[in-house]
Amino acid sequence: QVHLVESGGGLVQPGGALRLSCATSGFTFRNYAMSWYRQAPGMERELVAAISSTGGSTSYADSVKGRFTISRDNTRNTVYLQMNSLKSEDTAEYFCNARWILTYWGQGTQVTVSS
Repeated sequence: QVHLVESGGGLVQPGGALRLSCATSGFTFRNYAMSWYRQAPGMERELVAAISSTGGSTSYADSVKGRFTISRDNTRNTVYLQMNSLKSEDTAEYFCNARWILTYWGQGTQVTVSS
């Protein structure tokens, strides 16, 4: 059975940092490109960051470039999102996504940036 479990969300002040983790099981993690998406209330889900199956290639939404870093550990079947210099507009539910032959989604973790 496939599982993607996000963790690390929470409440943080503007300018602060959080590190999200997505622990996976039930599929061959090293074959899958991994991504982080986010969805704010009333908004469409948007792609935040993506990383290739080997970790050799990454991409970011313009809104997070220079502040967020995606990484993965293929020995732990886990993908991470380091978020620095957080802004109120980063407030959203953050979802982990695995994509290869099939696509899998996690349940999400809430990130709230507020003073």
